[in-house]
Amino acid sequence: MKDILRLLKDGNKPSLLAAIVNTGIAILKTIAYVLTGNVAMFAETMHSLGDAANQFFVYIGSALSKKAPTPKYPNGFGRVVNLVCLGAVIIVGIMSYEAVKEGWHHVLNPVETTGLLINLGVLGLATLLEFFVLLKASKEIAHESGQPHSGLKAFFYSLTHLNRAKPATKLVFMEDMVATIGGLLAFIAVLIAHFTGFLQAEGIASMLIGFMMFYVVGKIFLENARGAIGETDEEMLNHIALIVAEDPDIKDIQKVEVIKEGEFLHVEVIAEVDPKQTVAYIDDVRDRLMKLVLKQKGVREALISFDEDDGIKTWQGVNEHAMSEETRKKLPKNKK
Repeated sequence: MKDILRLLKDGNKPSLLAAIVNTGIAILKTIAYVLTGNVAMFAETMHSLGDAANQFFVYIGSALSKKAPTPKYPNGFGRVVNLVCLGAVIIVGIMSYEAVKEGWHHVLNPVETTGLLINLGVLGLATLLEFFVLLKASKEIAHESGQPHSGLKAFFYSLTHLNRAKPATKLVFMEDMVATIGGLLAFIAVLIAHFTGFLQAEGIASMLIGFMMFYVVGKIFLENARGAIGETDEEMLNHIALIVAEDPDIKDIQKVEVIKEGEFLHVEVIAEVDPKQTVAYIDDVRDRLMKLVLKQKGVREALISFDEDDGIKTWQGVNEHAMSEETRKKLPKNKK
């Protein structure tokens, strides 16, 4: 029991916050939909229910992914979070379908709804709460990228650096961005339907919300499918290759692999060294490099092995297009 509680304590905090907030929002929207019958509110209810359910799953998955490797599972449980995210998007997909279907039905058979103030009040409050969670997720993405941003600055930073976020944080950010936009669409649709009589606006809003949710499903599914299979982190690969190549005892690099294991990275390096050096000396080189590599952000496991220098240059240098600006600035001029 203590181990489970310890793992849950290390779970993805934005996922837990988003799950709690969306549960409360879903309850409010359900009450509003029952009282008013507003179809845009129905779409938002489906959205919030889906978000709350999968974010709870993602939180638990992110916690379990931090479980230490065992003899039976020597590679650890890092990819559990990818598998959980894959399951989570199925829930979002079902809710997306229901939102589109109900919206299309309302477009074909528009029905006037009541409770303007109830709808606007719930949608307004829900949108503000979703935006609050979105800013929290943005701050977490900035933190995971090593940038201490917050507020709107963190939000705009996250839009351009979303690929650096952990799988769970990325899912929360994308879902709550869609939820915030969806809330605004629903709010506007209610106003249009009430003041212009264009009742189909609510159905159109419901369909748009559903389509946006489908976009999240597709993007998150593809990214986590790659993660579950084992995807290379190109940016960190270049960074690891650079720091290994800079070591004075390394003559050449035969192989560098940096594989994403959920929120962590598994590094494997095969380097060439002077064959005249003693085993004890090379062992010291390994210890030095191992300590340096394990200090890099996100690296949990590393395997470094050596071969004798064959005099043939194998490593062709780093791919500057796949590295961060911070790493690019550290690149020696003779290696650019």
